[in-house]
Amino acid sequence: MRRSAALASVTVTVLMALTACGGGGGAAPATGSSGEPGATPATGGTVHVLANADFSHLDPARGWDGGVNNFFRLIYRGLTTFGAGPGAESTKIVPDLATDLGKASDNAKTWTFTLKDNLFFEDGTPITSEAVKFGVSRMFDPEAGIGNPYARMLLEAPKDYKGPYLSGDLDTIETPDAKTVVFHLKKPFADFPSALALSGFTPFPKGTGAAAAFDSKPIASGPYKVESYQRNASLKLVRNPQWKRETDTVRAAKPDAFQWTFGLDPATIDERLLAGQGADADAIGPSIQAQTVARAQAPQIKARTLSGLNGCTTYMGLNTTKKPLGDVRVRQAINHAVDKDTVVAAMGGATLAAKGTSIQPPTVAGRADYEPYPYDVEKAKQLLAEAGLADGFTMTLDSRPVPKMTAVAVAIQEALKQVKINVKINNIDTSTFYEVIGTPAQQHDAAVTGWCPDWASGATFLPPLFDGRNITAKGNANLAQINDKGINERIDEIAGMDDVQEANAAYGELDKQIMKLAPVVPLAYEKAVLVVGANIAGAYQSSAYSGGIDLVSVGLAKPTK
Repeated sequence: MRRSAALASVTVTVLMALTACGGGGGAAPATGSSGEPGATPATGGTVHVLANADFSHLDPARGWDGGVNNFFRLIYRGLTTFGAGPGAESTKIVPDLATDLGKASDNAKTWTFTLKDNLFFEDGTPITSEAVKFGVSRMFDPEAGIGNPYARMLLEAPKDYKGPYLSGDLDTIETPDAKTVVFHLKKPFADFPSALALSGFTPFPKGTGAAAAFDSKPIASGPYKVESYQRNASLKLVRNPQWKRETDTVRAAKPDAFQWTFGLDPATIDERLLAGQGADADAIGPSIQAQTVARAQAPQIKARTLSGLNGCTTYMGLNTTKKPLGDVRVRQAINHAVDKDTVVAAMGGATLAAKGTSIQPPTVAGRADYEPYPYDVEKAKQLLAEAGLADGFTMTLDSRPVPKMTAVAVAIQEALKQVKINVKINNIDTSTFYEVIGTPAQQHDAAVTGWCPDWASGATFLPPLFDGRNITAKGNANLAQINDKGINERIDEIAGMDDVQEANAAYGELDKQIMKLAPVVPLAYEKAVLVVGANIAGAYQSSAYSGGIDLVSVGLAKPTK
């Protein structure tokens, strides 16, 4: 699965379900009794996190994926962040280091923010507008800025600007005084406060973090700091005494420490979480595997299980530059012929996935709930006959040699066999899968992949996937390679709207416009199923971070030493 313009990898997706959102005023919402996931956590103790693999990066300009973004909020703060609480609360954008969501001027092309008082880094250095400017400008560095692309996409900057280490100050970010920072954008963008909630827009003391310094020793601005870190083995966070609770309305910060253990086999993690013995009673981990789900239905386990949508869409991209997929009737036929119920079954059943209908998942604001292509084999045959392909054809489907993805590819293969489409499955090594399918010269007819929004808006879902002007020779997200004038023009019109809610509703309608051309087959909306330790409290799922546990609100029911 990929986030908008992000890089995904095996080493990070195992933690996609561990996500972030805060508990306002220092406490998460209480929905259960002591010892239940939703209970109010006490102060103190250590939360243990069991993980298959290490984080991609500790430097927020470098790392950008579901698991590490969640972790970043424990040690870093930005001008804005995502809100506190389950459901829609977690998709709200709220002030963090800033006093409010900024003041827009010049038709939302210029944004001014004011910092709160009493903000400090872990070494006691004040967090100033200069630190914000320096941290943001790091995302232009060709070596450090390999994660979040929004600074480069949105901020006005010289074409040859290469970040503060190589090019010095970025004049288009102004700092008229220590508490005021002014951003000048390339073009109006009404949702800029949402972009600022993402990793990378993180302040640092000027001149720090050269090379990969922050990957081993970050400089914290959040409630925790790194005490020890052994790559691929363990990481421990302890309290940052320079963090002032009164300045932070989002992070609960109840535990005294967080302890990660990396390199665990997924089956081992499941067994440890189910047993919940010793320190594992204070533990959380990634979404359990499909083969473990049935065991989690036992009453004593179910009481400490969380389940919900992860906020992403699994889909099959159809390469419109390949014959006969260039014919819209053929793409529509494929949409009708794919049995989404068998796809859900291949993913582990209704507990782990829901049938996909529209491009945008249900967690995206303004999303239209509709089903343009219900399962209809006869309709598919009719459309193929109209396209002169009643006898079918052969197509190649790119997939990955991962059990779940293999099962999905086979489900598609069997469904299309009913309309005489012969699907050849081409397995690509997981480590290079996204690179291959993102290179148009190497693309085949179709590919099974996924997309997650950077925030709950169509702005981070539809334009990256369907704006034909964004097709690139490498790192291409528009797998359909569709370049439709009507879609492109509508994307521009929506981007120019100054009302975010109106824009989100318009993206919902654009979803329908795009699906008339059937460039993709929405397959499923995956779910996260998480089992937590019996002593875990303050745990709820966040729609902003792939439906997983909010790390900044989670804690222990009874602190243990």
